Amino acid sequence: MVPAIQVEQVVKRYANLRALAGVDLEIAQGEFFGLLGPNGAGKTTLISVLAGLSRATSGTARIMGHDVVQQYRQARRALGVVPQELVFDPFFSVREALTIQSGYFGLRNNSAWIDEVLHNLDLTEKADTNMRRLSGGMKRRVLIGQALVHKPPVIVLDEPTAGVDVELRQTLWRFIRRLNEDGHTIVLTTHYLEEAEALCGRIAMLKKGEIVANDTTQNLLKRFSGFYVQLSLEPHVLPPTLMPLLKHETESGFQLALKDYAEVEQVMATLRVAGAKVIEMEVVQPDLEEVFVKIMNQESA
Repeated sequence: MVPAIQVEQVVKRYANLRALAGVDLEIAQGEFFGLLGPNGAGKTTLISVLAGLSRATSGTARIMGHDVVQQYRQARRALGVVPQELVFDPFFSVREALTIQSGYFGLRNNSAWIDEVLHNLDLTEKADTNMRRLSGGMKRRVLIGQALVHKPPVIVLDEPTAGVDVELRQTLWRFIRRLNEDGHTIVLTTHYLEEAEALCGRIAMLKKGEIVANDTTQNLLKRFSGFYVQLSLEPHVLPPTLMPLLKHETESGFQLALKDYAEVEQVMATLRVAGAKVIEMEVVQPDLEEVFVKIMNQESA
C-alpha cells in the first residue's frame, strides 16, 4: 500500500530564507496525523508544496503515490486542504460555492454528498445564504466543506478551528473522526495542542524548517517528559531534600517532577523519615503542551 503522503528531502527557499530544510516525512493511509510547530516553523509551506500552491526548491512530494509536480492532476484530486485564511467568493451562496468546487474536480450529480456535508457542518440552514453574510465561524465551515466536497482520500486541516466556537469544534471533530474511521487520512495542524493530543495517533514537530520529533503521541508523552506526583502532606512542609524535585506548590499540596516510577519509593521513604503524613497522592501524566515546549527549547539536530 502506497503512503498517503510521502515527502523526501524537500527544501524550500525564498531568497535568503530557508523555509524547509530537507524534510522527510511519510504518512500511512488511514492515519490521523498531527503536524505541529511554532509560527514560522514551515508547516504552511509544507502544506503549500503538497497542495501544489508552491513548488519545492528541491526534493519530491507525493500524494497517494502521485508526484505533486509530475502528476499534479491526480495529486490534486487525492487531496483536500482547509487553509488558515478565510478565502471566499462573495458572489455565491453556500450551496453554490460547494457545487462550483465540485465542478473543479469534474463531479456531476454531487448534490447528495453536498447535502451530507452541509448537514454535518451544521450549514443546512445557511445553504442559500450569500457568503458575504456569514460570520467568520460559518465561513470557516464552508472552507471545510469545500475541502471535503470531492471526497479526497487525504484531508489536510490547517488550523481548522482557529477563531470558532466550542460547539463547532465538537461538531467538526465528530465529522472528521467519522471520515477517518471510513479510511480517510487526516493531517492536522493546530495551536490547540489538547486537540492534537486527543485526536492524533502520531505527531511530527517542525522547528525552523526541520522535523525535530516524529513519533506516536503516547511515545512522545513518555519519551520527553517523565511525570508528576501530586502530594498533600500533614504538616504542609516538604522535606528540604525533596525541594530539587518541586515543580509547583499550592495551598493544597506539592507537585514533584519525577523521571521514573522508581523515584516514587525514594520520595515516600524520605517523607517517612521526615515524619510527614501523606494525606493524598496522585500521579499526573504530562500533556502534549509541555512536551512541545521542551522539544522546541532543544537545539535542532
